Amino acid sequence: MLRNMGSLRILVVGCGNMGASHARAFRNMLGVEIVGLVSRGESKHHLATNLSLQVPLFDDVGTALASLAPDAVCISTYPDTHEAFTLAAIEAGCDVFVEKPLAPDTEGALRMVEAAQRAGRKLVVGYILRHHPTWQKFIGIARTLGSPLVMRMNLNQQSSGAEWQVHRGLLASASPIVDCGVHYVDVMCQMVAARPLRVSAIGACLDPSLPDGRCNYGQLQIVFSDGSVGWYEAGWGPMMSQTAFFVKDVIGPRGAVSIQSIHPDSNGASAKVEDHVRANAIRVHHAELTPSGSFARPDEWLTQTDEPGHDELCRREQEFFVRAIREQLDLTSHLEDSLASLSIVLAADQAIRTGQSVDLSGREFSLVS
Repeated sequence: MLRNMGSLRILVVGCGNMGASHARAFRNMLGVEIVGLVSRGESKHHLATNLSLQVPLFDDVGTALASLAPDAVCISTYPDTHEAFTLAAIEAGCDVFVEKPLAPDTEGALRMVEAAQRAGRKLVVGYILRHHPTWQKFIGIARTLGSPLVMRMNLNQQSSGAEWQVHRGLLASASPIVDCGVHYVDVMCQMVAARPLRVSAIGACLDPSLPDGRCNYGQLQIVFSDGSVGWYEAGWGPMMSQTAFFVKDVIGPRGAVSIQSIHPDSNGASAKVEDHVRANAIRVHHAELTPSGSFARPDEWLTQTDEPGHDELCRREQEFFVRAIREQLDLTSHLEDSLASLSIVLAADQAIRTGQSVDLSGREFSLVS
C-alpha cells in the first residue's frame, strides 16, 4: 500500500545508542510519528524523557505491535533478536528498518528477506556508510585506481565500563568481524567489479571470561576474481590498542586513496560511535612518474563541505527508509548486497573456527523482487 497521506507511524524497538539516534531522526522528520518505544530495560524510559515523548512504553515487541498497529518498525537490538522481531513486524503488516547485521546466520537473513518480499513490505538494512558523502567519494576514487585493488581496513575499539558491557552483550550473537565487518566488506564489494572467491580469517579470545571462548579480535582476508584482495581487522575490549585503530586505505595500479580521520577532539576514543564515521579528509596518491623517475603529481587532499555526524547520518538513513516506503523503491539490489556482505563475514567466522579458508565462488544472492 502506498502511504502518501498522513503521518507514517513508527514503532522504535531498541532504545540504546543506535535506537536513540534513529528515534531522534524520526522525532525531527515531517510526516513521521513515533507511536511507541520497546526495550527490555530502562532505556525506553530514558529515551522518552530525553525526547519529551508521550507514547506507550513496552517490554515486548508482540504486545506493542498488537496494541499500536504501526505502519513501520525500526529495530536496533542485538543481532540474535533481529529475525524474530522482523518476522513479527512483517506479519503485522509493517515495513521494517533493521540494524546490521541482518541476522546471526544466512538462513535467518534469507527468511527475513523472503518474508518481506512475500508480504510486499519494505526491508531496509542499516548500512550507514552508504549515506556518508566522504565514503561515497572514497569508493568512487577507488574505482578509478585500476585492477587489482589492495583494500586495507580496520576498526579496533578500546572499550571499558558501559561500552565494554555493550560489546560483551554483542559478542553473545556476533563477533567484531561480523558486527562491524559487514560495513567494510560491503565497501570493498562496491569498490571492485569482481566476484569474491574465498575468505580466510584468524581470531583470538583476549579475555578468558568471555563465554565459549568467543573471539573478541579477528581479521579476515578476501580474494576477488580479478586478483583484488582485502583485509579487515576488528577487536573490542579494554585490552585493545589505540594505535592504528582507524585504517581505511586502498591501493591500485594507478595510485592509492585513504580516508584520514584525525580529530583533535577525539582523543583516540576508538570506542566512540561518533568517531567511527568521522573523516577529516581523503588523501589521493598518484602513481605516475616523470621520465626522471620522480612523482609526476603531488598527493591531493580532498575535504568535504558536507561532513555529517552520527545523528545526521542516522537521519539520512531514515529519510531513505521513509522514501522507500512512500515511493515504493525497488530494494532488490540493497538486499542482495546486504546478504552478500553478511555471507562473507559469516564465512570468515567459520574460517576462524575451522582454520580453513571458505570457498565463496558458488554463492549467489540474486533475489526475485
